[in-house]
Amino acid sequence: MEACIRVGVDVGCRAHRVGVAGPDGALLEEFDISHTREGFRSFFERVHRRQQELQLPVAVAMEGFNGYARPLDQEIRTHGWRLYNVNNLKLARFREVFPGPAKTDALDARKILELFHLKDHLPLAKDVLQEVGEIPPENEKLKRLSRRRRQLVEEKIRVMDRLQADLQAVSPGLLSITKDVGNLWFLRFLTARDDLAQPARLRPSTVHEIKGIGVKWAGVIADWQKKATFSSEVDYVGPMIIADARRILALLQEIRALDRAMAELTEISSIGRRVRTIPGFGKTSAAELAGEIGTLERFASESSLALYLGMAALDNQSGQYHGSKRPRQVNRRAKAAMMTAVARHIECVPQSKAYYDRKRAEGKRHNQAVRALGRHLVRVIWSMLRQERDYELRDSPPAS
Repeated sequence: MEACIRVGVDVGCRAHRVGVAGPDGALLEEFDISHTREGFRSFFERVHRRQQELQLPVAVAMEGFNGYARPLDQEIRTHGWRLYNVNNLKLARFREVFPGPAKTDALDARKILELFHLKDHLPLAKDVLQEVGEIPPENEKLKRLSRRRRQLVEEKIRVMDRLQADLQAVSPGLLSITKDVGNLWFLRFLTARDDLAQPARLRPSTVHEIKGIGVKWAGVIADWQKKATFSSEVDYVGPMIIADARRILALLQEIRALDRAMAELTEISSIGRRVRTIPGFGKTSAAELAGEIGTLERFASESSLALYLGMAALDNQSGQYHGSKRPRQVNRRAKAAMMTAVARHIECVPQSKAYYDRKRAEGKRHNQAVRALGRHLVRVIWSMLRQERDYELRDSPPAS
């Protein structure tokens, strides 16, 4: 790495600790900045002053790129300075190997500078610091939208579980109308009135006006109305049930809007568009993978991509023992998207189904067999993106 001014930033949620070192690794200054416009202005003024003094380019390393540091990390790149992301887990391991007297933000900033200085000489430091390349804007947007979508889906699941438990306690017969509390027509039926007991008195004509309720379900509802009962809790739990049902309807609407936006961006994204051609890789999984991968330039090889996606295990060997262990530096969102997509891929491609069945016959559990197939698909994805080719399903050669 060429001679430069090295800046280490220990990122916090409200303030950041900054250390500045010269090309020889000597500490030039340390200071704190707040996560405000004034704090960012102070950061750039002080670092720029050092740049004018030494007439050297600037490189910045910080924890949690695209996390609490936003938008400072984005502004660093607009200044034309090189930006490196610090792997938090490996930084913690470095602190264990070379322990300091305590654990403080100032010491963390110095450890980042030490790793920065050792980057060209120590393999561990090279793995800890990863330069942030230029990521296409559509993939940046997909990352934010897909993460938002996953949060909304998780919230929907929590609210649905709570709604089902409350309905079971207040009116078990009402829940038995449908075995799926997430049915749209059922949610609309629950929210037709502000009082939970009122749907038991709705006229057939009013029930038919609710979207999604046809003759079949109207008859089921009519049967329930004849024997509808509510517990004494209905007066104060009923409003909670209605509020949860309305929240689920709102979440479904938000998720659908995100799905439409993600589908449009996936068609623009080269990663999303090509991954989408793999059978079983749906719009949501392709969008999540495009957003989390960002750019292939981040990865030195397909094996590092496989590790990032959670499709590769690490060797764990000692003496006569030879095994493997789960890597900790995995993108959990990307792994979840891969596991879902690969499981669907198995149902779409006979050759992949045969490989999965063979792994199961060898004693692998379901998730292990899915990851084994996912490891092969990572190689396919790597080649597709490198060669700018779509997925091709070829017939297997005839058995000899």
